[in-house]
Amino acid sequence: MPTNQEKPIQQQINIELGEKEAEGIYSNLAIISHSPAEFVIDFTRVMPGVPKAKVHARIIMTPQHAKLLLRALGDNIQKYELQYGEIKLDPSQNIFPGSAGFPTVN
Repeated sequence: MPTNQEKPIQQQINIELGEKEAEGIYSNLAIISHSPAEFVIDFTRVMPGVPKAKVHARIIMTPQHAKLLLRALGDNIQKYELQYGEIKLDPSQNIFPGSAGFPTVN
């Protein structure tokens, strides 16, 4: 057994958050599509009585980064629920039949 185990080198990244980006964009609907090379997530919001929705942000990422995002989101949801309790989903509030409000488009 090796006695001198190497620890992975942690790389620090400085991330700049601009004033506009810090305001954030509210979204209550995400449309996800994919190709062999990328995942595309369009964030929009649906408002009552408005038949049209505008895409407010589009994120394009590799399949590997999409899977890492899924893992990170799952980890954060688990931490959230441990602190604040289970996030309840109301099936009667689905925007689209057969979805949880976030349809997948292929």
